[in-house]
Amino acid sequence: MDRMSVIEEFAGIQLPGHLHTPESLQYAQNFKFKEGDVLIVTYPKSGTTWMQEILTLIYSQGDTEIAMTIPNWERAPWLEHTYFKVTLKEGEGPRIITTHLPSSVLAPALQNSKAKVIYVARNPKDVAVSFYHFHKMAKFLPEISSFSEFLELFLKGKVCYGSWFDHVQGWYRQKNNLDFFCITYEDLQKDLRRSIKKLCGFLGCPMYSEEVDKVEQHCRFPVMSQNVMVNYMLIPKEIMNHDQSKFMRKGVVGDWKEHMTQEQSDAFDKIFQEKMSGCYLQFLWNLD
Repeated sequence: MDRMSVIEEFAGIQLPGHLHTPESLQYAQNFKFKEGDVLIVTYPKSGTTWMQEILTLIYSQGDTEIAMTIPNWERAPWLEHTYFKVTLKEGEGPRIITTHLPSSVLAPALQNSKAKVIYVARNPKDVAVSFYHFHKMAKFLPEISSFSEFLELFLKGKVCYGSWFDHVQGWYRQKNNLDFFCITYEDLQKDLRRSIKKLCGFLGCPMYSEEVDKVEQHCRFPVMSQNVMVNYMLIPKEIMNHDQSKFMRKGVVGDWKEHMTQEQSDAFDKIFQEKMSGCYLQFLWNLD
């Protein structure tokens, strides 16, 4: 339960001190990536856990044993977290690593490596809603009194992990400098099987149709949400209180419509247009 109320400042953003220390953040910035490494990069609540699970299953050729017996934070540990050094496994196969850090911190090291980078982006209205509910259950994040309060902070980039707009644009600008694959949460929702096949192509991991079947079946939200190696039910209630909100809550596109007023949505659209004018990433706001 250490450092539950501590906030670290790093690279112009705030990070929860329960998971990050100055030493762990410096270690992440200086980390030596090597050929074969696969780095999952996301802003929080954008499909990180989903991609960790998909890659686990791709590299196991659809065998679910690892996914059902080893927690995802051990299979694809967080580069910037305090436990990373003792968790990262050296052995056969690629090292799957996860991060929420901005491109300004990691891009220089990645540009001099042969690591592969998979960036998962999600439409920011749904990110804001999911992040708000995460605040309600994650005791290492600052308390938020209402969704309206959180939304205002989110749009200003005054939340832990910084601005969604800066994070997405910063990493997307690296697409020609890195071995880079970008996919959206909405792509995964719309056609999971096609997305798995595209990832296999990027990773150089051809799979038989039956193996893709297994990956697709295991990585559907209803299945993952019941897997204790994925849904964070193994974490003590004092750290993540699932009575307040589930870590894997809905897994849908367009949940923002259940939370935002028309006025909030319009204000969000205006800010989105201003801040994302130079970014050609396309986002789906619903799947209707």
